[in-house]
Amino acid sequence: MKILVTGAKGFVGKNLVAELRNRGYAEIFECDVDTTPEQLDEYTQQCEFVYHLAGVNRPENPADFMTGNFGFTSTLLENLQKYGNKSPVLITSSIQAAQDNPYGKSKKAGEDLLFEYGRHQGVRVLVYRLNNLFGKWCRPNYNSVVATFCHNIANDLPITVNDPATQLRLCYIDDVVREFIAGLESKENQAFDGFCSVEKVHEIRLGQLADKLRAFRANRKTLVMPPLANELDRALYATLLSYYPKDQFGYPLDMKHDNRGWLAEFIKADSFGQIFISKTKPGITRGNHWHNTKVEKFLVIQGEGVIKFRKIEEAEILEYPVSGDKMEVVDIPVGYTHSIANMGKVDMITLFWVDEIFNSEKPDTYLLEV
Repeated sequence: MKILVTGAKGFVGKNLVAELRNRGYAEIFECDVDTTPEQLDEYTQQCEFVYHLAGVNRPENPADFMTGNFGFTSTLLENLQKYGNKSPVLITSSIQAAQDNPYGKSKKAGEDLLFEYGRHQGVRVLVYRLNNLFGKWCRPNYNSVVATFCHNIANDLPITVNDPATQLRLCYIDDVVREFIAGLESKENQAFDGFCSVEKVHEIRLGQLADKLRAFRANRKTLVMPPLANELDRALYATLLSYYPKDQFGYPLDMKHDNRGWLAEFIKADSFGQIFISKTKPGITRGNHWHNTKVEKFLVIQGEGVIKFRKIEEAEILEYPVSGDKMEVVDIPVGYTHSIANMGKVDMITLFWVDEIFNSEKPDTYLLEV
């Protein structure tokens, strides 16, 4: 199928084109501001489906709203009609189309034009009045508060929260793209009023949005991952990461060095505890303690060692050989004092998981030789 995408270099266009290619659609005509009238002629002759995403959001002259949103839509449809092309047309409008402002009026005019075109030409048309969008590649300081907050917070710049109680209705770009491809496959989500819609809409207050993004940013220092309890949390966290400066994708961990080697905490969360990693020198033993309720998992990923257990009131010692050549997780049960020793000739690297974040006031850790 030959697909025409106008506004292909914009936020929605880039995400849509990328996913179309992921799904095997190879013939995509990418139309943007640098596309010539001759190229548009060629595209509108050959295409079999049209995604009309191009539009004007913040022109210097308000009159350009109508030129960019209604005018180009007219040109596109006239071209299709000129060549007798009955391709379905999907257009992105906005919830602003219901409001009496220059931008809203221009989007409403584009909607009406497309609906009329569909009726007169017998063409399937899909009109989406989109909520506020967010996701990777969205332009900050433009028309997306999420993009602006993510960009500023990721770059340690201030943000402005005028009214924390402001209610936002957001659509994540991946959900938008999935819906648009469903439209391509005649599986769109049709509303009763003739419009199409993206089914997943997230609601959050402006103050909550700012707090979540700040907490995600702080994770690099505290290592505490805020809850990713729902789809919105995960989408916001993924979006924030996409705005980090290119030279700041990595960040150091605090390595605690001593005569045994080193130990570093990696990540923590109230919902799953914490993960840390250690290097243990040959001949060195770690541990020799037990817990009442705290549980752990050990995984040696380099070197050779032995994990020993002894129930605190018994004499029997249990031994579990471990090696980086054999990925085997060892559970540490409560009521057993335990240790891990490097029995090899090279440094032993071990991953540890604990079911709770360490609390120095309630460590639940009691020294006792195995």
